[in-house]
Amino acid sequence: MISTMELRVLVLAGGLSYERDVSLRSGRRVLDALRSTGIEADLHDVDVSLLPALQADPPDAVVIALHGATGEDGSLRGVLDLCGVPYVGADARTARLAWDKPSAKSRLREAGIPTPDWVALPHDRFSELGAVAVLDRIVSRLGLPLMVKPAQGGSGLGAAVVRDAADLPAAMVGCFGYDSTALVEQYVTGTSLAVSIIDLGTGPSALPIVEIVPRDGLYDYAARYTAGLTTWHVPARLPDEVAARVTATALEAYQALGLRDLSRIDVIVSEDGEAQVLGCNVSPGLTETSLLPLAVQAAGVDLGAVLGALVERAVGRARRG
Repeated sequence: MISTMELRVLVLAGGLSYERDVSLRSGRRVLDALRSTGIEADLHDVDVSLLPALQADPPDAVVIALHGATGEDGSLRGVLDLCGVPYVGADARTARLAWDKPSAKSRLREAGIPTPDWVALPHDRFSELGAVAVLDRIVSRLGLPLMVKPAQGGSGLGAAVVRDAADLPAAMVGCFGYDSTALVEQYVTGTSLAVSIIDLGTGPSALPIVEIVPRDGLYDYAARYTAGLTTWHVPARLPDEVAARVTATALEAYQALGLRDLSRIDVIVSEDGEAQVLGCNVSPGLTETSLLPLAVQAAGVDLGAVLGALVERAVGRARRG
């Protein structure tokens, strides 16, 4: 049995992605949560000083509070693997898969897990094939409304709902400002839900479902991180049988994608009660308006205790080889 009181943990936050500010807020909250349990923890930005610091004084474990590519595309996790530093969360291979939305949706589809139909369109192909012809075909194939979002990205940046075909070109341009590939999928009208899943060593367990009600209908960057723009209901206002179906679907997605320790599965429930997976997050936000902490609180457990247990699990994995 590992005593977390004897461990030194490094919380990584910041980085250079569009989500730097959110990451720093998550990192400070993780730091406070760990310290509240008596764990020795420090915060470190992800910059040129990180590798020398890891080599000079390796921590017992790392908690990644980075959002955006650096924290979620597997690259940082791969470097930590090279350094022999254990970390909480999905491994590098799984993070790469989950970060790329079209790849993750393909894996879900292969596993028989419902996800809205989609097309992934790189900017170069969009230009080469003729924007007008491509967009006309997308609307013909997927119908309206549509959701346009970066194939790789988070926090709702670059996302837009398109209800009129005339608005699709502008949505694509906005999306390409954040990524070279756009994911265009059928927009499902229904109840937006987040299922946070943790595994403290006895298998993945779903926390209470969070229902998301953005004031303006779209859960974009502003709605996620601006007080008053979104209302959350925990547990979600769902019939018991629908809640059970959502939880089961989220757990199936977690396992199909090969996730580990903690993750958040985003689900939409249509008006007829069908649950479809929109995506997953291997580095869920931990700010004061983030969804995983809301679910942890609703479950009646302490965030610091959860993070401490996950740190202990990461160290145990490394020691077992």
